Amino acid sequence: MSLDVIGDVHGHADKLELLLSKLGYQHRRGAWRHPSRSVVFVGDLIDRGPGQLRTLNIVRGMIDAGSARATMGNHEFNAIAWATPDPTEDGIHLRHRHGRKGKNNRRQHHAFLAELGEDSPQHREWIEWFLDLPLWIEEASYRVVHACWSPRHIDVLRPKLRSGNRLTIETVEQASRKGTELYKAIETILKGVEVTLPAGVSFADKEGHVRQEIRIRWWDSNLTTYQSAYIGPSGVTIPDLPISNYEPIQKPDRPTFIGHYWLDPEKPMQPLSEFVACVDYSVGNGGPLVAYRFDGEPTLSAADFVRT
Repeated sequence: MSLDVIGDVHGHADKLELLLSKLGYQHRRGAWRHPSRSVVFVGDLIDRGPGQLRTLNIVRGMIDAGSARATMGNHEFNAIAWATPDPTEDGIHLRHRHGRKGKNNRRQHHAFLAELGEDSPQHREWIEWFLDLPLWIEEASYRVVHACWSPRHIDVLRPKLRSGNRLTIETVEQASRKGTELYKAIETILKGVEVTLPAGVSFADKEGHVRQEIRIRWWDSNLTTYQSAYIGPSGVTIPDLPISNYEPIQKPDRPTFIGHYWLDPEKPMQPLSEFVACVDYSVGNGGPLVAYRFDGEPTLSAADFVRT
């Protein structure tokens, strides 16, 4: 088993081809291939970048050729919800298209919609393809999930999925309704664990939205304060106060690969723990596209990261 786990591409097809070439893949017989390795994509193939359709065709071609697998990211889940009418309200979709919230959602999704054509046959075709992406990959020696491997949330989702850890449209509907158990499960595995800050404390995220919750370092079971637990944009003031109302996530028991977290490309690439490696180094904000070369080793090493 020789895998190259590639981080969030976000429509940056040029960087994807550059990284594949650097990893020793060649475009042969209609797909990128390697004589002895294969790729696993961690999700978030779409939105932001200038090569939405080209990225999707590269990834789909590799999957069809047997030289890649891919998991779903929160952007693919959001795309499904954007395209799916709410069966309980005429003219409404599971992800808001109108009003202030809809305006923010559309801005995040603009590059994908602009290139494929909103509600076009091509748009619908790719939404159906997204639905066939597994929420996670779990093998004896490794796991891949977009943001967080949380056993209790995985257990909530398992009975609601098709074979291969794939969503049904009914599960998408339930998981789009805030406050439901499935909503919390999807939010956790695709966006990470969040905790609410103390009353009166907030910060602005990378897109300028004011947040009262922070994403935390779920792979670290020794979190004690909001400040030590925080993972996110630098330059944010987080209170050095004890965390409350946080139920720790069980630590991974094997190498686990994630994306999602927009790590700082100016800092050295290294595993987040002996069993957790993040391969998202902010390609959507001008950073490199990153891969981890995995050959079944029991613990992870900084030496195995490769970047454009």
